[in-house]
Amino acid sequence: MTDPSHSASTDAQGSGPSAQHRREAAGRRARCAVLTISDTRTFADDRSGPLMASMLEAAGHAVAARAIVPDASDALRDTVAGWIADGVEDGPIDLIVTSGGTGIAARDGTVERVAPLLDRVLDGFGELFRMLSYDQVGSAAMLSRAIGGLADGTFVFVLPGSPKAVSLALEKLIVPELPHLLRERDR
Repeated sequence: MTDPSHSASTDAQGSGPSAQHRREAAGRRARCAVLTISDTRTFADDRSGPLMASMLEAAGHAVAARAIVPDASDALRDTVAGWIADGVEDGPIDLIVTSGGTGIAARDGTVERVAPLLDRVLDGFGELFRMLSYDQVGSAAMLSRAIGGLADGTFVFVLPGSPKAVSLALEKLIVPELPHLLRERDR
């Protein structure tokens, strides 16, 4: 008879189906696009965009595109949709990571513009992100509407604009799981 708690703990420790999938996915690299959503940031003072790019590159992924667009704008939706449909001049994009516009203020429209583009929502991403955020910011974590999903073969993660939130999402969730996500997408 198998002990269910044993199988769950062994998987978390590096054995079992999920660990095997991660081993099989090791070495997969993504072509990424980074999008900062802000009415006030420029390339000169944006902190989240460069942080996303540097964390992805440090993990061995390529950042093929980077842009800044205003909150609650058609440019936001059009940029994400264009990267999904057309990639960039030298090829498709595997991952789009955005920062900004995920709160509840009137101008926070990122979720409304990106969510309709997703074919498959990764509900667990938002749930895990808010759980991890709770450890940093307490009950204010409930204000985040961070989402993730798959849109026509491109993974899209919509993050809050704060560098601390960006770092948390990339370090704890996106970067460690990205090769596995790519493997599952390609199966």
